[in-house]
Amino acid sequence: MTDQAIKAVLGPTNTGKTHLAIERMCGHSSGAIGFPLRLLAREVYDRVVAIKGEAQVALITGEERIEPPGARYFLCTAEAMPRTGGGHAFVALDEAQLGADRERGHIFTDRLLHARGREETMILGAGTLEPMIRALEPDAEIIERPRFSTLTHAGARKLSRLPPRSAIVAFSVEQVYAVAEMLRRFRGGSAVVMGALSPETRNRQVAMFQNGEVDYIVATDAIGMGLNLDLRHVAFASLSKFDGVRQRRLTPPEMAQIAGRAGRHQTDGSFGTLSGTGGHDAEFTEEEIFAIEEHRFAPITQLYWREAEPRFTDVDTLIRDLESKPDNPQLRLVPEAIDLTVLKILSEHPVARDVRGPAVVRRFWEVCSLPDFRQVGADTHARFVARLWQDLREGYLGADFAAARIAELDNPQGDIHALQGRIAAIRSWAYICQRPDWVLARDEMAARARAVEARLSDALHQRLKERFVNRRTAILMKTLGQDASLLPVHLTEDGALMVEDETIGTVEGFRFSVDAKANVADRKMLLSAGEKALPKILGERAQSLVDSGLEGVELVRGKIRWGRQILASVEIDEGCARPRLVPPPEIEKIAEGPRTALLSALEDWLVKQLEPLEPMRRMAGATEDADAGSQARALLLTLIDGHGYVSRERAGLQHLPKEMRPFLRRLGVTFGALDIFAPLLLKPAPRQLMASLGLDRRPLEESMFPVIDGQKKLPSGYRPAGKQAVRIDVAEKILKAAFEARSKTKNRRFIVDSALAISTGLTLDSFRRLLGAAGFRSLPAKDLKDGMFGPPEPDRFEWRPSRRKQERTEKPAAPKEGNAFAGLADLIR
Repeated sequence: MTDQAIKAVLGPTNTGKTHLAIERMCGHSSGAIGFPLRLLAREVYDRVVAIKGEAQVALITGEERIEPPGARYFLCTAEAMPRTGGGHAFVALDEAQLGADRERGHIFTDRLLHARGREETMILGAGTLEPMIRALEPDAEIIERPRFSTLTHAGARKLSRLPPRSAIVAFSVEQVYAVAEMLRRFRGGSAVVMGALSPETRNRQVAMFQNGEVDYIVATDAIGMGLNLDLRHVAFASLSKFDGVRQRRLTPPEMAQIAGRAGRHQTDGSFGTLSGTGGHDAEFTEEEIFAIEEHRFAPITQLYWREAEPRFTDVDTLIRDLESKPDNPQLRLVPEAIDLTVLKILSEHPVARDVRGPAVVRRFWEVCSLPDFRQVGADTHARFVARLWQDLREGYLGADFAAARIAELDNPQGDIHALQGRIAAIRSWAYICQRPDWVLARDEMAARARAVEARLSDALHQRLKERFVNRRTAILMKTLGQDASLLPVHLTEDGALMVEDETIGTVEGFRFSVDAKANVADRKMLLSAGEKALPKILGERAQSLVDSGLEGVELVRGKIRWGRQILASVEIDEGCARPRLVPPPEIEKIAEGPRTALLSALEDWLVKQLEPLEPMRRMAGATEDADAGSQARALLLTLIDGHGYVSRERAGLQHLPKEMRPFLRRLGVTFGALDIFAPLLLKPAPRQLMASLGLDRRPLEESMFPVIDGQKKLPSGYRPAGKQAVRIDVAEKILKAAFEARSKTKNRRFIVDSALAISTGLTLDSFRRLLGAAGFRSLPAKDLKDGMFGPPEPDRFEWRPSRRKQERTEKPAAPKEGNAFAGLADLIR
């Protein structure tokens, strides 16, 4: 196969490698990405579905298969991805440095060597992989990516001193449970993540942490890969682990993979150890700290390998091929994996006597490759595989048999250990039911297995939550008696009012609510504690809002809002120089100094917000000018009442002396063919502001496009033009061009160029309707006679203005008393 555009994108955690691969894949006609974890494959699947849609995206793992008929983008685990790339335009392998892993390294090495895209291949991994890439793929382009944020060593800390949004990493189930129990007592609880949990349970535990329900997460090294968390600090409870062979100290790259979970995106993170655990290896060395902070590690010198295409002549030949050593010095034979161990055990078992012929040997090997989800060891797992082979040797597993085995595990009762055992067992059956040639009614059985796994995962999540999360504890009050004022109350950034890290209520804006989950005995004390602390806390929040320049404050329907909090209502008093602010009762609970500063800042903010209404302010000021004359003042009041425009029919121009028009034009008033208007008030900012003040309650076209589709209720600032609506000032430009065309000819019938109107988005029919409203009658051109060629003759127009008596005699409309703008002149003054 010819390699096309192989790129190795290398760097530490939090460098955006996976995000880059997703972007590149979505730019191709098809693609596949192999991931180290089903959990990560599912997460990326959801992201690609949001971009490309469900019909084009497939998820392929050992236990789950979502493959629409027309799928073009495949998100897989490394084991499930096409070995040679599947003919896709783009192929990527994530976390390729796992080729150095004892258990799964041969899978990643094989995909690194053979999975290729037609147009582009991307290998994602740590910088330590670079020598292997150069040796195995010398033509590959190597791209190094720096970490987005800084990772800093913070030393050893006690559990009680860990900052919120921290993860504590342990390397045994017993230690994970012990740390989680302590956090429950002293910090209100934690999420728990272990490799033994199902992906669904891990997702729910992670979501509990991400949503802020708990501020801590206790995990094994499963946290180091595929989990993108909002962590600020990672604390190691131990720096050694049992790797399946011996107890050993973590290598610096392994430390960095875990520590790198802190400080995602642009947020810096820190790492350290958990003091008081009593381990002899509980501190980082200076060399390890330097390596982790600077991302400098010893390069990988060999990758694990195993023959990926063994011969299936017979079982002995298969075993010899799987144990054969590689010829390439950069590769080394993988230690005996459990699938090969099971194959060796069963090769000496009576069940293997009838395993003859390439097809049967291949099928036998596929059965031996069933993962040991239950982690019961080779001998016990081999007995399960032997029983499975006896059922599969003659063909398929019956649907009734598979359904019965799945139903036996559908029991959400029991403790954490019992549920973990059932989930591991159902994952085995989910894997079995995904095989196309193992189970009859495969799709139905696979769906049943997934449904049972989901129910068991829900139950396990609830057990973990019940054991390690304490939402409401009486311990908060045990040393404080009944004096709630002594409670140390503080407000978190997300608005939770806390007492010793336990929620007593929430502050949304400046409104306090007691936690709805508090029991009756606690509610009075919690309410008292909250109310006594509120003046100071709300004062700090008010001052913070002022210092931020009122960030997030907006004007909506005559009310100044900050999120869901109403800071003040805007009232307009007759004769006031500016609007009056009326704060709600909760603002009165703020301490006097911060409250005064907040209201003063709101007044200044409102004045600035009203700047787009400056033309209206000038018109309102002119209404009190005695030299303006009553007719001009009446027209100005009509314009103000119309929020910046009025049709000529309602303007009462017959009463306005012509010598007053220059005075009005200096105020920004335009006398159009159909409307009298202030062009500056037809822009988006003033129209939006009048809607936000609740003054103009007509529909709003926020962008104030020149032309829009006609609507049942015409937006403010537009006039109808056939099936469309045109902004009033744009209509005037078009009509002005029509009058100029009429003035340049002495013919009764003349041509009006429609180019300007078409450029604004008007159709020819809407153009004719608009001109017709202004008194221009359209005279359609005759079609070309038969046998004649050339451009058609343009339409002509003739001037036929309406002579309605109403236009000559109608009085100017006076502003209605008590309407939405009664006193707008005072608002904009």
